[in-house]
Amino acid sequence: MIQLNINGRSQQVDVEPDTPLLWVIREQVGLTGTKYACGVAECGACTVHVDGAAVRSCAMPVSAAAGKRITTIEGLASGNVLHKVQKAWLDYEVPQCGYCQAGMIMAVAALLRQKPRPTDADIDATITNICRCGTFQQVREAIHAAAKA
Repeated sequence: MIQLNINGRSQQVDVEPDTPLLWVIREQVGLTGTKYACGVAECGACTVHVDGAAVRSCAMPVSAAAGKRITTIEGLASGNVLHKVQKAWLDYEVPQCGYCQAGMIMAVAALLRQKPRPTDADIDATITNICRCGTFQQVREAIHAAAKA
């Protein structure tokens, strides 16, 4: 059994230690907001926070997350109050198909925690998530709006 803390709740999972954290979150815990896309940590759809850092969960073994604070998109809001990045995403109509958005929101939330007022260069260097719909201009606008919120 592996002990996890996901969105502030203690979870025990009975999986192999090398099972990707993504599959534990989705299949064992039942939180499906974190998406599978590439499976090789390139696209960012599976991004979650582990001790506050943005991590691509498809490439992280669950054993590496044991004893750490894991936050998924489902745990980002505070009760009924959206996180400022989630609010900016809606205000700036960022999502098209929406598939990559949970991972991108998680990556942006981690960036703003580290750099509350990121420059465009900071955004380019840090937000490497891939959006097939090409909403990158709206993403940049929403990041700057969330930084001002």
